[in-house]
Parts: sequence; structure tokens; C-alpha cells
Amino acid sequence: MKPIISKDSVVYFGQECYTALNTYLDTANHSKICILVDTNTHEHCLLLLMSKIEKQYDIEVIEIEDGEIHKNIETCSGIWNALSELGMDRKSLMLNLGGGVITDLGGFVACTYMRGISYINIPTSLLSMVDASVGGKTGVDLGNLKNMVGVISESEMVLIDTEYLTTLPINQMCSGFAEMLKHGLIQDRDYWEKISDLSQLNFDDLDQMIYESVIIKNKIVSEDPTEQNIRKYLNFGHTLGHAIESFYLANPEKPTLLHGEAIAIGMIMEAFISTELLSLSQDDLQFINRVILATFPKISIDPKDYQKITELLIHDKKNEKGNIYFVLLETIGEAKYNCIVSDDLILKSFEYYNSL
Repeated sequence: MKPIISKDSVVYFGQECYTALNTYLDTANHSKICILVDTNTHEHCLLLLMSKIEKQYDIEVIEIEDGEIHKNIETCSGIWNALSELGMDRKSLMLNLGGGVITDLGGFVACTYMRGISYINIPTSLLSMVDASVGGKTGVDLGNLKNMVGVISESEMVLIDTEYLTTLPINQMCSGFAEMLKHGLIQDRDYWEKISDLSQLNFDDLDQMIYESVIIKNKIVSEDPTEQNIRKYLNFGHTLGHAIESFYLANPEKPTLLHGEAIAIGMIMEAFISTELLSLSQDDLQFINRVILATFPKISIDPKDYQKITELLIHDKKNEKGNIYFVLLETIGEAKYNCIVSDDLILKSFEYYNSL
């Protein structure tokens, strides 16, 4: 597969990842290299990566606990201190080996340590391969509010090797699949229809599916790197999805929701809103529901929680001048950003989801 070139980075695939990595390490002359892992990727992925590095380098490993709950400034502070204690300077390099938490948080740490050191993302989950590691968004959560602190700054390169996915639990694979479905819904009906029937797909198809998903995201990001206009399309399902994810994160007595599971709910609700405000047809809405619910079993959202969830919308990063902006669908494959939705219709979307 040909590398995908973005504004300031390159995404490599398969074995070409390691050719590119070794060439880069051999010529960049970094003073030190640090690999950031979590407890899972330390156990399951680090050995594979180390086996692909051809020469001996001064490499340190920093491990954090896995999980969204650790994606915060406190964890960053611990890593910044570790980097300082290890003598990492401005010519150092960070390799972020992990899922979306590691690539988001690790990128933010690298961009802010000593006002910025080089970093490379090596995503190990499907979610981070198709979404979190591409496009330069880095950041951490503020309490239970998603990605409220961060910067946009691309890594030196992104290395996508699906061998890392072989140890991934099925729910984590599904979480990443939600973002792939989103890419089809906002930009490419043919891609949506191709991936909409998982029964017809197998692991051998995965590399091509990921490749096409990254192409869709890169096309959007390249045209609008700082999210002034069309990059907002990528937030479809995320306005309500992030609010639901944040609420459930803050209430441990509720079911645990992975990012993609919350976004799947958000996509159904925002597709419903699209039929009310825009031209999305009922047939397309039912098509979207069938595909998403075939992969993401419906949860029951307590009506008592509707208001608490909607109160979190005020913190959405797409908001401007007090307005809550949604990305909605004109049809499958065509989105519209900066849509204002009434409170009554937002509540109606919760009722619609619960009625399915």
C-alpha cells in the first residue's frame, strides 16, 4: 500500500512501517528515544516493535495504566517528570505505542515537553489506526469532559501494522469500527455500503478497509487542518456521543461505554435529528440503524438522565458564541456542519433511540 501523505506527516502501512522507521532513526540522530506504553501494550505489543528496530539505540520505556480514566493532566505530569528524570532533551523522540489514549495523550506530552519534541504514533487499536492517530489532534480529558485540553500538531509519521490487532478484544475492534462507519456516512456512500455488512468481511479485508478509512480522514484534514470548516464533519455522532460517554464515565454505576460504543449511539440519534431538520430519508435512517445495531447492542438510557447528559453539551468544543453546533447528514455520504438543534429535538432523539 502506498504511504498516505498529509500536510506534515506520512502514514505508512504493513512492513513498510519498519523500513520507514529504521531509515528515520538512522538519519535523525536523536539524543534519546522514549517509548510510551500502557500496561496492555507493554505486555502484548512492545516486543514486536522492539524486534523491528534494527540498530541499538538509547531507548527508555515509560508505562502508564490503561484506560480512558487515566487520560488526564495528572498522568501527563507524571510522564513529564519521568522524561526529565531520564534526561530527555529537545532532540529526543517519543514513540507512542498504543490505542487512542496513548496516541492522544502521548502526542500532547511530546508537543508540550520542552515546548515540543518529535514523536511518532504507532497505533495498536482499530480506533487509533483509523481515527485517533491521524490528523494531529492531541489532548487529554478535563475531569469527565473529553479532550478539553490539547493542541493540533502532527507526528513525524504514523505506522499502521494490523498485526497489533490480533490481541485486541472484540469490543475494542467494534469501537474502532464505529469511526470507520462514520467516515462512510459523512463522505462516501460506496465505502459505507462496502463495510456495512460485517458478515461479508474477514480479517484479510481489514488492511484495505483501514487504508480507505484513513484516505477519507486525511482528505478532510488536509483541506482543513485546524477545523475551521469541513474538518467538523468528522464530529458526526460526537456531539451527543461525547456527552453520553462523559456522563457514563462520571457515573461508574452505569455500564462502561467505550468511545466507539458511545459514538454509535450518537450517530443514531444525530441521524434521527437529520431526518427532522435536513433531507436524510427514512430509508437511510433505517439503514443506518440496522447496520449500527447489528454491531453495537442497544443500551437503555434512563429518561431521568436525559437532562444531565444534555447539560454536558455546553462543553462541546464545536460550540461558538453560546450556540451548540451539530454535524448532520443530508444523505449517506454527505454531511452539513454548524447545524443548530433545539432542546426539544435533542430530547426527542433520546426518546427515539430508546424506542428502537
